[in-house]
Order: sequence, then C-alpha cells, then structure tokens
Amino acid sequence: MDIERRSGCPINLAMEVLGDRWSLVIIRDMMFGNRRHFRELLTRSDEGIASNILAARLKRLVALGLISKQDDPSHSQKSIYSLTEPSIQLVPVIASLGAWGRRHLPVSEALSIRARLLEEGGPAMWEAFMTDLRAIHITHPIDGANGTIGSPVLDGLTAAYRATLAATRDRDDGGTPQMP
Repeated sequence: MDIERRSGCPINLAMEVLGDRWSLVIIRDMMFGNRRHFRELLTRSDEGIASNILAARLKRLVALGLISKQDDPSHSQKSIYSLTEPSIQLVPVIASLGAWGRRHLPVSEALSIRARLLEEGGPAMWEAFMTDLRAIHITHPIDGANGTIGSPVLDGLTAAYRATLAATRDRDDGGTPQMP
C-alpha cells in the first residue's frame, strides 16, 4: 500500500503511516496487551474502536508491513495478528510518547504506570522488551498468541498495571489500599 507523500520529510512520512487516530493504539494493544485476534482488539480496548474502523486499520497496517496476519490453527475462522520488526522498533518511540504524556497531560495513575516504568527502565529495558516481542510475535507467533511463550518485561509491566489498578480501586471504594 502506498502512503501519501506530501514531502520526503521523515517526520511527515512517519505521521502518514502512524498519525491516524487508531494505528498506534492498535500497535499499543498488541504490544502491551498481547491482543492478537480481531475480537480481542475490538472488545478489550479502552478507547472503543468501531469494528469497521478496526478492520480497515488492520488491513492497512498489514499492507504497510507493520503487522502480519496468519491463520489461527486453533480456529478456522480466526486470524492471528503479529507485530513485525518495524512495529517492534517503535518501543522507544512509544516509551517517549508515554513519558511526554505523563508529564504534560491528565493521565490516569493505572494507565500511566507502564509508561513510567518504561521511562525509568530506559534503553536497556526497551531493548529487553523488543527482544521479548521478537520471540512472541516473529519467531513463535502462534505460541506467543496462545501464551505459551511470554515476556518477562511484559509480565512485569502487566503486574505493575494490575497492582496500581487494584490500589486505585481500593482508594476509590474508600478501603485501605492493598499491598500487591
């Protein structure tokens, strides 16, 4: 699929690929939520993407080589979507966007914990996460999708999110925050 080329500026071209409302959210959900099926991407996103928009963005991301699609051997009518190397290399960009958002926007505590940990972990953590993502999405996409192959970095980010979410709920319910 061709991208619109208003100029040869690398920032403009990147925005032509990633600058729509949903592409980075889909990549984020695949990256941090290991959401690999259409239904998971549709129903488990906080932002509430419409099914026709999701279908169009997935088709575009596949055409641009940012994600891949293969048949799911466990179900004849399902497909597994996986990140490709160009999307995996967005980890530092997404970490930087998250850090900027935490500093300048009214984020929620639970939804910003992963951004904080990625910022604090810095390039060493980003590299480890990218290595894990390569195993889950490129080397073993089926095992990565069904949870047989995991990511220690993603497990830590997810545990921190769940603990922060639970503590936030406890405070909101008037209870004493629970230790994770």
